[in-house]
Amino acid sequence: MRFDACAAYILANLNRSVLYVGVTSDLVTRVAAHRQRLEPTSFTARYRVDRLVHFEAFEDITVAIKREKQLKGWSRAKKLRLIEGDNPLWMDLWDRITS
Repeated sequence: MRFDACAAYILANLNRSVLYVGVTSDLVTRVAAHRQRLEPTSFTARYRVDRLVHFEAFEDITVAIKREKQLKGWSRAKKLRLIEGDNPLWMDLWDRITS
């Protein structure tokens, strides 16, 4: 099942030292762009932040944007608790949204 929806999401690099919070109207396409490093000078490309570790789907992009802003305002510790609450092993959730 393909997952094309509005979403707020969190990406991490392999060793979990860098987090990125984003929002999109098409999660699969956006995460694929991060993974392919289509913009080589972007933050996520420079720091190899391409593992989807958390996402929340929304019907309305304005609600997703509001959630993204909320997440961006959180401390790193609070973001880690959110991720580990749903994804304690920090699995890359790419397969979940593409299969």
